[in-house]
Amino acid sequence: MAPLIDTVAWVCLADGRILGTRSRGRQLFYIPGGKRNEGESDLDTLLREVKEEVSVTLVTESIAYFGTYRAPADGHGEGTVVQMSCYTAHHRGDLRANSEIEELAWLTFADRERTAPVDREVFDDLRAAGLLH
Repeated sequence: MAPLIDTVAWVCLADGRILGTRSRGRQLFYIPGGKRNEGESDLDTLLREVKEEVSVTLVTESIAYFGTYRAPADGHGEGTVVQMSCYTAHHRGDLRANSEIEELAWLTFADRERTAPVDREVFDDLRAAGLLH
């Protein structure tokens, strides 16, 4: 069985664009989020990772499941797969790069190839739903 990296991500949309983050030393953008710590729920992981990466607090009662995606993991060994459970939510505070994040960007479908393989699956679904320009 292929190694699996279990992650959670925040799909933040505005004006037909999606928020992307780029970590220091990386080329590709990622949807904000990250790996769960042992014993963490999706909600715990989502709240912690979003605060750590983009400095905002998600409005808990607005969190909604969007979908789960799987694809080859970027920057990991051959055969490693990432599974990403995605959620939408409103937030409080101003978006700001934090922790290992070097850059925030509002991405469109034209930026799809500048993202990790699993994120491209999300981009495809957002485009098909008319949510991503």
